[in-house]
Amino acid sequence: MEIRIDPDSAVPIYLQIVHAIKHQVATGRLKPGEQLLTVRELATNLRINPNTVARAYDSLDGDGVITTQQGRGTYVREHPDDAHLTRVRQEQLKAMMDSAVTKALSLGYATDEIKEVFDAQLARWVRMKKS
Repeated sequence: MEIRIDPDSAVPIYLQIVHAIKHQVATGRLKPGEQLLTVRELATNLRINPNTVARAYDSLDGDGVITTQQGRGTYVREHPDDAHLTRVRQEQLKAMMDSAVTKALSLGYATDEIKEVFDAQLARWVRMKKS
């Protein structure tokens, strides 16, 4: 499990952990039933307070992404809330698109120009993936 936090971000650290784990579950990097690091281990790895990790794990448990079994550890749920994970994936995709479009518009590109280049690049990636 790889998590990077940005201490200078406006997003609280526990939410950065929540988003990172949700992303890894949604993309299949963390599999159902896979055990997560303990609160103490993750806190040590990230060099943060264990209470911050505990808060993130509590949030993830409440969202139905993970389950904590007393004395055994914390695991990705066997049947995570698929609707929630789909929403997370869509939100992340929208955020990536917003960033790219905002940057292109700020550089003076017209919306038609952005769409044309996007469509061409997407078509190129589809062709490459089929090869």
